[in-house]
Amino acid sequence: MIRGFYTSAAGMIAQQRRQEMLTNNMANVNTPGYRADDASLRAFPNMLIKAMGVDNRPLGKSHHVGELSTGVYLQERTMNFRQGDIHQTDNSTDVALLQGLVPNNEAGRPGGLFFTVENQTGEIRYTRNGNFTIDGQGFLTTSEGFYVLNAQGARMNVGNEDFQVTREGVILNEAGNNFGQINIAFVADPDQLVKEGNGLLRYEGGQPVVTAIGNGNVSYQLQQGFIERSNVDTGQTMSEMMTAFRAFEANQKVLQAYDRSMEKAANEIGRLG
Repeated sequence: MIRGFYTSAAGMIAQQRRQEMLTNNMANVNTPGYRADDASLRAFPNMLIKAMGVDNRPLGKSHHVGELSTGVYLQERTMNFRQGDIHQTDNSTDVALLQGLVPNNEAGRPGGLFFTVENQTGEIRYTRNGNFTIDGQGFLTTSEGFYVLNAQGARMNVGNEDFQVTREGVILNEAGNNFGQINIAFVADPDQLVKEGNGLLRYEGGQPVVTAIGNGNVSYQLQQGFIERSNVDTGQTMSEMMTAFRAFEANQKVLQAYDRSMEKAANEIGRLG
């Protein structure tokens, strides 16, 4: 009976963490370029129950009673890198990245394409949020102030908002002056990217991240005046939230039933007279 407490509690904790993850997805449904998280639940190893003191069992009958589940836990959270919807804003500093064909990695999953930015400590980070702006010195930055980098890894000074972005990412002003090409990074294994906040992703893989510019195996295009929206599916997420809530509630009722049984065992079964 005590084991039932742990099994029910493990189920409640797993569903609570899944609910927190889904809530975070819903909270970022309007965040440009946001990548939804998916969760995978895994059961603890089952126990094989064996009957004791049944030496005179009938011929052909086994001592084994059956398997006993010992609970579940939330094994890991993985990002969903599906392309988000494209939304027109008509802002010259908004740029949407439309991912085309990319090669699959060793795991059989497609790689990912990202803008390259420089964070406040000068380190390279990656993002799909193309909601850019111009800072006071004329540099192209994200809305949080992180510098957008060009194909050479340098900051891009475009002066003002009067510029055009070609489908390849080359920035030109009205006079035709070239301010450089926005770098697009190709990450062969996107599962090695870790969310860092403010829409930034940190790469922790062993393979180097290369540029997609000039890579014949990668196709993409940039759309000025558009942004890529979050790839959170609100309908599916709401359905999963209800499922997680019902599963939490079912485990809670089982836990309460065990509690009532323990109360009877302590207060009534053991009573004398």
